[in-house]
Amino acid sequence: MESDKVNHILMMLSSKIPMESISSVRTRLENSELREAEIMTLLTQMKDPLLSILLSVFVGTFGVDRFYIGDVGLGIGKLLTGGGCGIWWLIDIFLIMDATKQKNLELLSYYLR
Repeated sequence: MESDKVNHILMMLSSKIPMESISSVRTRLENSELREAEIMTLLTQMKDPLLSILLSVFVGTFGVDRFYIGDVGLGIGKLLTGGGCGIWWLIDIFLIMDATKQKNLELLSYYLR
């Protein structure tokens, strides 16, 4: 893939994946045979880390934040325990953004194999 297209895609990905993985994603994009339209479609499937924080703050006690990023088991656990009596909910406010970015990276890695 052309360097300009890779830079454009990385600019859009920068808020959705961990910063430490940008260089490896750049290499994989450069060697990828995916078209730009396919990658743009993939971007629409990625979860927004900011939305996951908002969900965590406002309805995280019910596990909605974990359901949103695809962690169904953890979502059910939070739902049944009331967010771990508030402790799990509070901790997850700080962890959910990184968890969302990691899930997005896993999704991207699956398509860039």
